[in-house]
Amino acid sequence: MAAPDYVPVPPGRAKYYESPPRRRGPSAARPGELPDGQPDFAGAGRQGPDQGYALKLVGSFEAEVSLAPGEHWHDVAAGAVTLGLKRASFFGRAPIKADLRVALTIWGFFDDDPSAELVTVRRAAFAGLANVHHYSEARRLAAAAPDGALGVTPAEAGRRYVADWSLPLDLDVLAADARSPAH
Repeated sequence: MAAPDYVPVPPGRAKYYESPPRRRGPSAARPGELPDGQPDFAGAGRQGPDQGYALKLVGSFEAEVSLAPGEHWHDVAAGAVTLGLKRASFFGRAPIKADLRVALTIWGFFDDDPSAELVTVRRAAFAGLANVHHYSEARRLAAAAPDGALGVTPAEAGRRYVADWSLPLDLDVLAADARSPAH
């Protein structure tokens, strides 16, 4: 390590290391640096800090969630993480429990007796999301929950769910994609 200029050097000895002169101007371009910021195009999602923490948080809800026949916890957890991360990035922060609670609430996973119509819709919307090859389905699930549905408190999400579970969701996104020939 280089010694600062103010450190005396004993007579007869030379410094054994000296830093190169400081470069003026911009620093060297780094391979991982994004000069124009995060990408912003359809399907890019929303970036946020510490997103992996949502994977830890979602496990704390497993005992509270009510699953209907044909629904699987791992698929529901993957969908909740997707929606929770969308909500967290909407607020520009890392995920917290409230993000996942809102995600699970708007889809009625805390309801012990959800309507048959809701179960049918969510069974199709969450099917297979635990499989990493179902990324496009996870993106559709995120698109079906507009910012207005996710940007509320958990209590408000519960009130909206009780009033009419389908109002905060854009079910046309799921229905249109289910009819597409790519599936």
